[in-house]
Amino acid sequence: MAGEGGTDALDFWSFVELAERRLAEEFGFRHRTATRLLLTLNRASAIVTYDLEAAVHRPRGLSWAGFRLLFVTWLAGPLEPGRAAAVAGMTRAAVSNLAKSLEADGLLVRSPGERDGRTVVLSLTERGQEAMLEVFAAQNARERQWADALTDTEQDILIMLLNKLIAGRRRFDARERS
Repeated sequence: MAGEGGTDALDFWSFVELAERRLAEEFGFRHRTATRLLLTLNRASAIVTYDLEAAVHRPRGLSWAGFRLLFVTWLAGPLEPGRAAAVAGMTRAAVSNLAKSLEADGLLVRSPGERDGRTVVLSLTERGQEAMLEVFAAQNARERQWADALTDTEQDILIMLLNKLIAGRRRFDARERS
């Protein structure tokens, strides 16, 4: 199929245009802007996440998911795995697996919970606390580089619009990890 309709030079933006056109003209889908919005939102999220993971986290022996769990635990304090999963937007199984790895790396500790003998609480070790200060300093510098593409007002508007988009999920049966 390469070469048909100029697909040899296909990039993300020309694909979005192709998708909008074909979905509307060939298949009758009318919500072109909705498709463009969510394709763009997903693309932006994937690019930023990959960049942060590649530039900040992997060089320090962390994955993006590992950083997210450490970040939540660092700022929220000791948490049960289920609460950590909900706040980090992960599954309980993912938190359980990550906690084992992060504990083996000396960054996280699992302690018995106070509710009953089956619960555990996740907290950072002293080494984990120190690592998070260093890792987040690097991440925050990279975040600033990304954010500098927008003025302060544009950043506030984008945050407002993303919050509105997220809040709009209550109007329909949106699924999410929690």
